[in-house]
Amino acid sequence: MELKPTRDGFGEEIVAIGKEHQNVVVLSGDLEDATRAEYFKNAIPERFFNLGIAEQDVVGTAAGMSLLGFVPFACSFAVFLTNRAYDMLRLDVCYNDTNVKVVCSHTGVTVGEDGASAQCLEDFAIMRVLPNITVVCPVDFIEAKKATRAIFNTPGPMYMRTGRAPFPIITKADDPFILGKANLMRPGNDVTVIACGVMVSEALLAAETLKNEGTNVRVLNMHTIKPIDAAAIVEAAKQTGAIVTAEEHQVNGGLGSAVAEVLAKQCPVPVEMVAVADEFGESGTPQELLRAYHLKDADIAAAVRKVLKRKK
Repeated sequence: MELKPTRDGFGEEIVAIGKEHQNVVVLSGDLEDATRAEYFKNAIPERFFNLGIAEQDVVGTAAGMSLLGFVPFACSFAVFLTNRAYDMLRLDVCYNDTNVKVVCSHTGVTVGEDGASAQCLEDFAIMRVLPNITVVCPVDFIEAKKATRAIFNTPGPMYMRTGRAPFPIITKADDPFILGKANLMRPGNDVTVIACGVMVSEALLAAETLKNEGTNVRVLNMHTIKPIDAAAIVEAAKQTGAIVTAEEHQVNGGLGSAVAEVLAKQCPVPVEMVAVADEFGESGTPQELLRAYHLKDADIAAAVRKVLKRKK
């Protein structure tokens, strides 16, 4: 499989969108090379703004520009924008329902060697609690391009998580992408794995292993964390009777929590969550860290076996 980072998909697509629409601007917190906002800077420099290491200013300025009719994309590392600029995200962007698109890279442990200070493992929880905002986590390079265009085309506050490390391209250019609608990656009737981002490819590997054990695993790509696709979750719960969630995020407040909220109200079934177990990251290669934090296909397969025992 071809390997590419999701941040590259954003970088390429925002240039295409910027050339089509004169009101698109990109703002950076001095990390445009890492976020791939640099692609826009090089292609359309007159509509690119580096506000320096001042994340609050990036978000506040983006909100102001949106009120003047621009469509601003505010870019930095997730750990910096979602933490340091939270007040501005809450009030300037979400409370005022401004048309600001926040795109953050360096998420999850697959940031790698940069370590805990740069590995944002809390962004789903931080962002999905805010009213008015959509939270998106594309699965691969191709879907990142589709997601970039979708958040541009959809009015209102948007948060999109992208990744630094190259991961398999598992979708095709003609696959559908609709905000708030999960994509079925693999059919199955014994158990469902609901995953997002890089964990979808791990879920597919786990499903192959479990197939050899006689277990048919349904895999859903839940690329939109908010609004969550409740209908797909409930359908999966009714048809397979057990759910495993998989995410490169803290176990608290992320995809697993969002899925559990739906199931608790509409269709309670056994649930297991594969996620970071309430701890900070550390330095290492992406694959070393996925293994260290129990986020590999083998860990998903183990969670499936566990939830199936509860189902019986």
